[in-house]
Amino acid sequence: MRTLYVSDLDGTLLRSSEKTSEYTNRVINRLTKQGMLFSYATARSLITAKKVTCGINAKIPLIVYNGAFVIDNLTEDILLENYFDDRIQFVLDDLFAHQIYPIVYAYIEGAEKFSFVPECCTDGMEKFLESRKGDPRTNVVKTINDLKSGRIFYITCIDEPQKLEPLYRKYKDSYHCVYQTDLYTEEQWLEIMPLNVSKAKAVKQLQTYLKCDKLVVFGDGKNDIDMFELADESYAVQNAHEDLKRIATSIIPSNDEDGVAKWLDENFIME
Repeated sequence: MRTLYVSDLDGTLLRSSEKTSEYTNRVINRLTKQGMLFSYATARSLITAKKVTCGINAKIPLIVYNGAFVIDNLTEDILLENYFDDRIQFVLDDLFAHQIYPIVYAYIEGAEKFSFVPECCTDGMEKFLESRKGDPRTNVVKTINDLKSGRIFYITCIDEPQKLEPLYRKYKDSYHCVYQTDLYTEEQWLEIMPLNVSKAKAVKQLQTYLKCDKLVVFGDGKNDIDMFELADESYAVQNAHEDLKRIATSIIPSNDEDGVAKWLDENFIME
């Protein structure tokens, strides 16, 4: 039997310092060399995910952008991909009509970029962009229509809840929408992805791709519920949301206690 182990990143595999510990890095690197099939699933991009997990140098597939892509950790080759179709242009026009000017992620002339209009940025967007200063994907554009360029796969809106919530309700059945307060900044976010994109769906795609019979997952947030429902075994860290704990197979130590790595170290058996 082949088992795939998948962990959420922020609040689960990462400590509160937004990094994996040396212990977690050692455990994952060692166990994957022994044959463990491991991945992490995150809303982060490949670049920002690899920054906070820089000690993990194993050849593993990474689920990024909430499942829009599965990418090889070492080669950075795209293994699985999902893009919007042309109808997303109408959604962008609707956002603009409501004075919401998002950060738009797309492949433009073969390169991954995130585009934004500086004059239209909210305070929350400026804080986010400051944290990405020097990122090679940065694409400053002059007009809101320039936000519609390329093969779009992800849209991030950071604004006031009273502006974002009606649009979340409008599009939540047509697209995969994540409406939540950011874990670190407490800013309100609305993220929009293709309907067939989610961490759970990407995990299922990866399980099929790797021909694994069993799935074991780890998480901390309500957005991990779908992934937990999909898995054969699911483990919530001690700091997890109570709704997630209620459906977990068991509770493990918190992210700051390296709960995922400790569980893997104690329970992984070569198959």
